[in-house]
Amino acid sequence: MVLLETQLRQYSERYPHEKAPLEMIKFLEEEDCFSKHSTKGHFTGSAWIASPDKEKILLNHHKKLDKWIQFGGHADDEENLLDVAIREMKEETGIEEYSLATTDIFDADIHFIPKSKSSQGHYHYDVRYLIEVDPEETKIIISSESIDIIWVPIENVGDYNSEESINRMVKKTYMI
Repeated sequence: MVLLETQLRQYSERYPHEKAPLEMIKFLEEEDCFSKHSTKGHFTGSAWIASPDKEKILLNHHKKLDKWIQFGGHADDEENLLDVAIREMKEETGIEEYSLATTDIFDADIHFIPKSKSSQGHYHYDVRYLIEVDPEETKIIISSESIDIIWVPIENVGDYNSEESINRMVKKTYMI
């Protein structure tokens, strides 16, 4: 937990206009903040997957949410959210060959997940990492959690999902 707090503080210094990291630091004080059984919400880890030249982004048409997003999932009591992001990326895509653009937090976002058959509405405190994958060298599988997975030219990502957090990650990708 100390590592995540330190990383969130460093992220907050790089992006002082973003409110999510400070709210996440406060949320770390909550009991079971890494457990999906927490009724308030919980931490998640995500992988924003880009080609090494940053010209393409791998998007996931998520089955339950029915929208195009990055890959990620519940921490399941794991406090190292980079490990969570990598685990989820591998489970959802089958990717084994990748490189970390950095071990620093790439993006932080808090978003509401609507009520479903298996859970009540709650918040995801999503910590995202930039991972590079070569589209020409990687075979992708589509897990049961996805409708489809596609490489999208970065300039077209907004055509698939124009939410603020996706736009923010596209802009940050251009800056790397």
